[in-house]
Amino acid sequence: MTEIPEHLRKRAEEARKKAAAAKGGGTPAGEGDAGDGGGTGDAPKSEAASRIPAHLLERSKAAKSRAAGGDAGGGTAVATAPAPAAAAAAAPPLATGPGGHTQRLLTVVKSGSIQDVKAVPQDKVHVWPHLLGIEFVAALAITAFLLVFSVFVNAPLLELANPNQTPNPSKAPWYFLGLQELLTMFHPMVAGVTLPGLGLIGLILAPYTDRNPSNKPEDRKFAISLFTIFLMSWAVLVLIGSFFRGPGQNFVFPWNEGLFFEL
Repeated sequence: MTEIPEHLRKRAEEARKKAAAAKGGGTPAGEGDAGDGGGTGDAPKSEAASRIPAHLLERSKAAKSRAAGGDAGGGTAVATAPAPAAAAAAAPPLATGPGGHTQRLLTVVKSGSIQDVKAVPQDKVHVWPHLLGIEFVAALAITAFLLVFSVFVNAPLLELANPNQTPNPSKAPWYFLGLQELLTMFHPMVAGVTLPGLGLIGLILAPYTDRNPSNKPEDRKFAISLFTIFLMSWAVLVLIGSFFRGPGQNFVFPWNEGLFFEL
């Protein structure tokens, strides 16, 4: 059984003395202090002493009696018999808390604020205004640059197309030359639908197959490799279609046959 702390014993003694003084009796034998008035104390009970349960007071008295009985000095311990009312109150109460449960203090925690006032860093931002605002400013800057560039730099168009004279070779614009180069190698269904469709599906699925949130290139090897392969393959097809295709879409070397491409 856990020993009762000394401060609780002192409070129990003071409470018993004040209760005895209030009834007009003296201090119990063997339990009064030398400087005590012997029953003349009329001070009111302290708030802390009034909160001590009766079973704790009796447990403290029993512990003191056992300590006095085991003293090596050989002195005879005078045990005060508990009063009938005190003996009845010595039993633990049946319901000392809500719902009949005995409450017990587990630990004491340091007091602090309920609401955290420090801002927690977030790894996500909203599309508006963080992303769309920057893209809108970039679009305005590019538009202004193209407007100024078109004022100072002339970009003439070619002559009108002659339906009676088809140029040889007839090449698509540079951004479609990769697709035109595929048409020289595969069936139109494969070159125009299957291969471009697979490339687009691969780019669409890339964010779902590589879900790493890191922004470091060494942590995004799969996504960077996939995009690099797609970009380099398309760039090689555009370069071949631009500089290495001559009349009849035949493969030529530009340093031998000349350049069959107009910017």
